[in-house]
Amino acid sequence: MINDIQDYFAQNSGTYFNYVWEHLSLSLFALLLVVLIAVPLGYFGYRNALMKQFATALTQGLRVIPSLGILFILIPFIGVGRLPAVIALIILGIPPVLLNTIVGFSEVPDILRETGTGLGMTDRQLLRKVSFPLALPYILNGIKLALVEIIASATLATYIGAGGLGTLIFTGLGLYRFDLLIIGGGSVAVLSFISMLIFDLSIRGVEHYEK
Repeated sequence: MINDIQDYFAQNSGTYFNYVWEHLSLSLFALLLVVLIAVPLGYFGYRNALMKQFATALTQGLRVIPSLGILFILIPFIGVGRLPAVIALIILGIPPVLLNTIVGFSEVPDILRETGTGLGMTDRQLLRKVSFPLALPYILNGIKLALVEIIASATLATYIGAGGLGTLIFTGLGLYRFDLLIIGGGSVAVLSFISMLIFDLSIRGVEHYEK
């Protein structure tokens, strides 16, 4: 088994790193769009009770849809490739960021906002200098959870031709190549672990700075 893994890297290192790049680029692009959608929606959800109910219901609805199911639902409408994969990953990544954003802004003490208002701060200044910095650890934690979910689910994008490390996993399953399964699955696990570590350090840094 170890020899097979060594032989694979010796003969296919370029192909392997191409799979890693496809997986990372797909995941990070989807995450960027998730942040651009979910953070503003979460803020408006915090400000408006009706929007909060809608955002919570949307989040709960999205969580019950399996990633593979989303991919297959999208195929008749937009075909195969990276676009349906990105859309599916966005749908999967929105719930944790959306919920954590709402919770983060809700956890900001009212006394701090009242103090800022008493000092003459506008709503925009309160958001930029008070609310957002205090909500940021919650938002980052939501982004961390979303990224881990996206990286894991991106392996399924291979089914619709989006590439990535899932190619190794499904090739291994089809050919009974356990070395490919270990390489593909292990790489996804390592990427997820590194992502969690980076965000955990970022969250600690933000919390330490606020103190």
